[in-house]
Amino acid sequence: MRPTSRAKIEVVNFGCRLNLVEGDAMRRAAEAAGRENLVIVNTCAVTAEAARQARQTIRRLKREAPERTIIVTGCAAQIAPQTFAAMPEVAQVLGNAEKLAAEAFRPSAAGRIAVGNIFAASAVPPARGAVEDHTRAFLAIQTGCDHRCTFCIIPYGRGASRSTPVDAILAAAENCVAQGFQEIVLTGVDLTAYGRDIDGRPGLGRLVSAILESVPGLARLRLSSIDCIEADDALLDAIAREKRLMPHLHLSLQAGSDMILKRMKRRHARADAVRFCAEIRAARPDMVFGADLIAGFPTETDEMFAETLALVEDCGLTHLHVFPFSPRPGTPAALMPQLPPDMIAARAKALRQAGEAALRRHLDAHMGKTLTVLTERGGTARAEDFTKVRVGDGLVGRLIDVEIAGHDGKYLTIQGDLTTKPKLREAS
Repeated sequence: MRPTSRAKIEVVNFGCRLNLVEGDAMRRAAEAAGRENLVIVNTCAVTAEAARQARQTIRRLKREAPERTIIVTGCAAQIAPQTFAAMPEVAQVLGNAEKLAAEAFRPSAAGRIAVGNIFAASAVPPARGAVEDHTRAFLAIQTGCDHRCTFCIIPYGRGASRSTPVDAILAAAENCVAQGFQEIVLTGVDLTAYGRDIDGRPGLGRLVSAILESVPGLARLRLSSIDCIEADDALLDAIAREKRLMPHLHLSLQAGSDMILKRMKRRHARADAVRFCAEIRAARPDMVFGADLIAGFPTETDEMFAETLALVEDCGLTHLHVFPFSPRPGTPAALMPQLPPDMIAARAKALRQAGEAALRRHLDAHMGKTLTVLTERGGTARAEDFTKVRVGDGLVGRLIDVEIAGHDGKYLTIQGDLTTKPKLREAS
């Protein structure tokens, strides 16, 4: 949950970075509509727990300030608008296609539920950057998904894949750098599908190269989650040669068993994932991989789970996002034979423990190194490979060189802190 507020308009974002970008756009739209004393809850539907947390937050927000008007939108609202409209705390429910228009936020807008057919939507993500902790800007370049993984409800919340035009993205990137941001993160629902709906089919690789060429003042460009099987040759080439493209990729792997991948309707096999990581690491030895992994998918046997667990080593994964499987009504996986909850929880725990061990080895390998980090609020920073570093309170949003002295299992630590002896490094 990520709240932002301005001019008596609060936006509470759940879920992905795309919601963060759209949350900022909604705040602007509500301001343009003259709204005040308004809370916009931007929901997520990736898990049943995310939707439950949104409902819980709505009730809390109304208890804390009964006078505020609450509008609910986002993927969970798009998929189940009646559920949120039935809540007495909610004044209006807006669909994902409607939520970016100022007209939808005008008090005179008709209807308690304004949720249209998302598959008829043509709007693309807004070409502006949302800001996190005043250090990095997120650019949404794509939304929607044309795939139908059996566990995923998100296409029904986002609709078909749609891409923001290249020129609009380049202008937004230039604006972010002009505002002083050192790092831009490209985000979307299915990032590697970028450009397939645009004339000329530019592709993610060509877009990355265009940004780095057109915006020479940008120190760091980072990608959010990608699908390894959809990475085009231009992207692989950019990863190998563009040093301003950060050496961290988060992969949507989900499982390490070919049978489970088939039942998920994923588009890659286990060997594809292992080969992709090996080839990228050969071209870019400093590359670090993260991954989404689902524990306890229906029909998963002990042997199948062991293949997923082994994927941590076989792909050299460092940063894991582990999801215990939870059935989403309306998806094929919800109709498959389910595993016992305690088995799912145990497998998720085993995956997390494997991830923690892999991260510790990764942190051990950084001892004594000098790293360039981007400082954040709260006394932390991020290295180029996305590793977290504790640096102490001081500078925010600056690139600095630090000497690594140790770690606590999650964060690298440095000698002293920035308040005692900062070593500044200007982006070149």
